[in-house]
Amino acid sequence: MKHAYVFPGQGAQAVGMGKDLYDNVPEAKALFEQANEILGFRITDIMFAGTPDELKQTKVTQPAVFLHSVVLAKVLGVKPDAVAGHSLGEFSALTVAGALSFEDGLRLVSKRAMAMQAACEAQPGTMAAILGLADEVVEQACATTKSSAPAVRDAASKPKFRNRYRTEVRSAYQPGVTDH
Repeated sequence: MKHAYVFPGQGAQAVGMGKDLYDNVPEAKALFEQANEILGFRITDIMFAGTPDELKQTKVTQPAVFLHSVVLAKVLGVKPDAVAGHSLGEFSALTVAGALSFEDGLRLVSKRAMAMQAACEAQPGTMAAILGLADEVVEQACATTKSSAPAVRDAASKPKFRNRYRTEVRSAYQPGVTDH
């Protein structure tokens, strides 16, 4: 039987992720502790018992999702025949495939996360996923957005505009806009 692993990107995080592995699998615990040392802070404290707000910070989320993904893949004990990843998950895939060491993969993800966190802090914004809409509706929404770029920029960076824009999009294009 062939095996393939597909690794998630940012957004797959949840407080408590990996705690069962840490508590029950010595190899997993060793990798989690190694990650704490590499990162210079106890990411496990945030992963296992932090708040959702602490965990959703990009500088924490990305190493946490990478760490959980790689640890889980390693403790499964099955070498996959193929790997793939979405965005951040590409680093997990490269690590599990052996193209990156665990240490190098974690360091790269941490540097990437810090850079993205800095960009988020310099230009606050938001993102929405559009689900289940016809192509024509999405194209219409994009055309509207393109013609009102300053308003969209304001919608992304200021809560009062962001909330109003979400409401307008929802009412105009239901069903299918969900916040991320």
